[in-house]
Amino acid sequence: FVITFFFRACFNELQDNYTMLWITLDYTSDVIYYIDTFVRSRTGFLEQGLLVKDLKKLMEYYKKTPQFRYDLIAMLPTDVFMVYVGINNPELRFNRLFKLSRLFEFFDRTETRTNFPNIFRIGNLVLYILIIIHWNACIFFAISKTLGFGTDTWVYPNISDPEYGRLARKYIYSLYWSTLTLTTIGETPPPVRDIEYLFVVTDFLIGVLIFATIVGNVGAMISNMNASRAEFQAKIDSIKQYMQFRKVTKDLEARVVKWFDYLWTEEKTCDEKEVLKYLPDKLKAEIAINVHLETLRKVRIFQDCEAGLLIELVLKLQPQVFSPGDYICKKGDIGREMYIIKEGNLAVVADDGVTQFVVLSDGAYFGEISILGIKGSKAGNRRTANIRSVGYSDLFALSKDDLMEALTEYPDAKQALEEKGRAILMKDGLIDETMAKAADAKDLEDKVAMLETNLEVMQVKLKRITGDWAASQGRIKQRISNMEARVKTLREDDLPE
Repeated sequence: FVITFFFRACFNELQDNYTMLWITLDYTSDVIYYIDTFVRSRTGFLEQGLLVKDLKKLMEYYKKTPQFRYDLIAMLPTDVFMVYVGINNPELRFNRLFKLSRLFEFFDRTETRTNFPNIFRIGNLVLYILIIIHWNACIFFAISKTLGFGTDTWVYPNISDPEYGRLARKYIYSLYWSTLTLTTIGETPPPVRDIEYLFVVTDFLIGVLIFATIVGNVGAMISNMNASRAEFQAKIDSIKQYMQFRKVTKDLEARVVKWFDYLWTEEKTCDEKEVLKYLPDKLKAEIAINVHLETLRKVRIFQDCEAGLLIELVLKLQPQVFSPGDYICKKGDIGREMYIIKEGNLAVVADDGVTQFVVLSDGAYFGEISILGIKGSKAGNRRTANIRSVGYSDLFALSKDDLMEALTEYPDAKQALEEKGRAILMKDGLIDETMAKAADAKDLEDKVAMLETNLEVMQVKLKRITGDWAASQGRIKQRISNMEARVKTLREDDLPE
């Protein structure tokens, strides 16, 4: 309707030649408008975060909105005046334009929900510009018709000429004139009459506004689209400057640049913590669970853990990216974290760094035993293999400190994890029972020593408390004696001489 209303009102042939088609479309649109109004009056709204569904409240709320007034005006049956002036007068349906607010509402809601907001904004801007140019073309043709076709050089040429009498030529010529004028390109016949001058001046002002809007909006959209790239490039530039200042080798510098290129190419530059920092903890947890929980469940020692512990651990997973040839861990290194492979291939290699024993792929994990510190483990908390990245690899790392921090709230889970880890080591023949017993004995000795220390501290405190109690008792007795002496003295003074 936004497009055809002015078109039909200004170009009579379009209305006259397809009268029945327009009548059908008009009243079909009216039915849609009425249905939309009915639905709008029963659309729920949030009150203190809760969806209101009561029909009476919905109607009262709807009546207070500006949309109710717009809908009321749009539903007025202005078509009845066609009985007096003829059915080929679509301008009598102008009040339907008040439904435009629903279109703007649709655009606003779609923009907040689409995954490509900048493209949607540019599309909207182009649509608005085309509609304005279209409307202006129709108005130009209507003014020409009122002043008389071909009466001067500015108006539309005389339609008696077969070439300019065609409907297609009328619209295309008007659209061409409107486009040149609103884009301030010019190259159109100058106005002759006063009303023509006023119309052209208005068009030029509108054109300047449109041009400023285009430049401003498109510039802002391009800036938004390139903001992440500019920020990423700034990081690369600062690291390059640092490497040049510290005279890092060219080979290492090339590896660093390739690593950044991989991050950008694979769209892995997003800092999850920075993106999610504006969300409440509840939503952060839900997103982390949705993204990482299934990955964490693949780890053997965590498969039967309670949900609360898994959620704690999910929030502590740290994404890491390794370059081709990078060692994730080496034999003998102290294990401070475990890894889960999200994407990529890791090779377990010999000490020479070339011979491959096995290749770990997506979903594999390693290092989970070393961070638990199982008693009696022959390797202790040290790595037992060399693992290096074949290509670029995306891993999730869970540090020992984060695991222990989470387990402080789940002592039963800690014991269960240690038992699972011990069973895995026993199955692989990596448990030394003598060491385990020695560790248990040492733990027992440590506990006894701690109890003795605590007992000594308690004894000292008890002696101090006993001494304080005896001293306070002595002070109380002294005060009582003093009071008795004073009372005796008062009685003696009161006796008659």
